[in-house]
Amino acid sequence: MFEIFTYDFMIRALIVGTLVSLCAALLGVILVLKRYSMIGDGLSHVGFGALAIAAAANLAELQVAVPIVLIAAFFLLRLSKKSGLNGDAAIAVISTTALAIGVIVAGVAGLNTDLNSYLFGSILATTNADAVMCVVLAIVVIVVFLVFYNKIFSVTFDESFAAATGARPAVYNMIIAVLTALTIVIGMKIMGTLLISALIIFPALSAMRLCKSFKSVIIVSGILSVFCFIFGLILSYYLDIATGPTVVLFNCAVLIIFYVISRIRMKFL
Repeated sequence: MFEIFTYDFMIRALIVGTLVSLCAALLGVILVLKRYSMIGDGLSHVGFGALAIAAAANLAELQVAVPIVLIAAFFLLRLSKKSGLNGDAAIAVISTTALAIGVIVAGVAGLNTDLNSYLFGSILATTNADAVMCVVLAIVVIVVFLVFYNKIFSVTFDESFAAATGARPAVYNMIIAVLTALTIVIGMKIMGTLLISALIIFPALSAMRLCKSFKSVIIVSGILSVFCFIFGLILSYYLDIATGPTVVLFNCAVLIIFYVISRIRMKFL
């Protein structure tokens, strides 16, 4: 079964996808608990617009997409806190506008043939540079969680209490937003614009069905996300189907199974 990883492009896809899945799951726990999980969907749409602009201008994709998505993450936080819009509405405003811009730019520039890979991802699009960036990103995310675990915990559940203990919620919220933006931009190549947010939402929701503590949710979420990606990648290869949708369906199946188990446990325990 694992002979498929003798191919270079599959090894790159495995490295990039596994690390992106891990980072998305860790960050997703925080975003879901703060009821800000759709930030992944919003930023992925911004990423789509940025990729379309980069392709139309014949520029390096990541050099254009990364700064634009980072700016969008900052603006999204400011918009949701300083305006009359709540978080979901702010995300909807930014994501739909960015998606519309991307589609128009792609159409004008004659990039319609690339839309499918942008929207749904392609394992063939990953490069060695993507793998290196994923390794660096994963190290940063894990270090942030280990070093600032207590502050992240307090900011996630009660920003007022966190501020009272000396933490700066705005700073940690921005750190999480920046790491999420980077994870999304890199992960879009495999999962695509429309599906990358699933890596943020599904593992966290699944883990919360059975786990009670913040630490256990984080650990189980990371394990589930990596598991679903690896087996989704393998299955998509042998069935010759798209990787992104397969990974999403694996995550959905796990969520359903965990939900059923949690209901059974509540009924009989």
